Amino acid sequence: MQILNRIPDSPLFPRPTAVAIGNFDGVHIGHQEILKILLQEAEPRRRIPLVLTFSPHTQSVVGKKRIRLIQTLDQRTAAIQAFQIHTTLVLPFTRDLSSLSGEEFIRDIVCTKLQAAAVIVGEDFHFGKGRGGDVAALHSLGTECKLEIRSVSDVTRNGQAVSSSLIRGLLDTGRVSAAADLLGRPYVITGMVIKGKSRGKTLGFPTANIHTPNEILPPGVFFTTVRIDTRDHQALTNIGQCPTFNQDGTHIESHLLDWRENIYGKRIEIRFIKKLRDESRFVSPEELKRQLEKDIHAAHSYFKRSP
Repeated sequence: MQILNRIPDSPLFPRPTAVAIGNFDGVHIGHQEILKILLQEAEPRRRIPLVLTFSPHTQSVVGKKRIRLIQTLDQRTAAIQAFQIHTTLVLPFTRDLSSLSGEEFIRDIVCTKLQAAAVIVGEDFHFGKGRGGDVAALHSLGTECKLEIRSVSDVTRNGQAVSSSLIRGLLDTGRVSAAADLLGRPYVITGMVIKGKSRGKTLGFPTANIHTPNEILPPGVFFTTVRIDTRDHQALTNIGQCPTFNQDGTHIESHLLDWRENIYGKRIEIRFIKKLRDESRFVSPEELKRQLEKDIHAAHSYFKRSP
């Protein structure tokens, strides 16, 4: 998959394109349905499947607050690439871009620059200045521009439409299993192993301390898997404030079961499988150690049942 970071100055593709447009934060099961339909629309007609997404999130620019993202941009493009998409255009979303009318955006960028013959969007899609354009307006423009329009219905779970905002809420409260159901895969953060306070090692349970660019950190203690290089390792991961030791800020610590090698400086991935418990304040390090022994026993039991 080729990744573009700007609108091409001249026609770039040998054939017309089919374009899916959206923020695609999380590339959740609703987004995945759009990508599947993009391929269904493109392949039989020999159109090039192209995803048009934005960075930063459009609502961070035109809305009242910054949107915390489910994925880093690299994670997002990798998830899109898994669908064998030909090209992803990550368009810098600026005030200038947001001031374009819906007609200018569709005619000048989508139709002319991206050579689109078809556009695929979710049914709640809005575009143009002030988010003034909706799917009905898109159909109207499609008729004028000889552009095929396909709007994709929401995917629902338990009567709710799957959305990035719903998933953010689940992750913010540590409900990683429910979030995984909507993502279609476990939630993942990536980061570098850094030097910590070595308190876990002192207690007999060494941990890898992680610095991550991911913006959503589910609070609690979790059964996880940690990918180091190309291998996955069973682990127990705590995300929180380390209240027993009165530390400031949010800390990510993973104890890898049956693993003792030095991994400082390595970039790793943490996959969240299931929440074990909330983070707690303990009256002493000894009480914390006893709890960690229980947690690690629970982790061994869990992975023995669900390897």
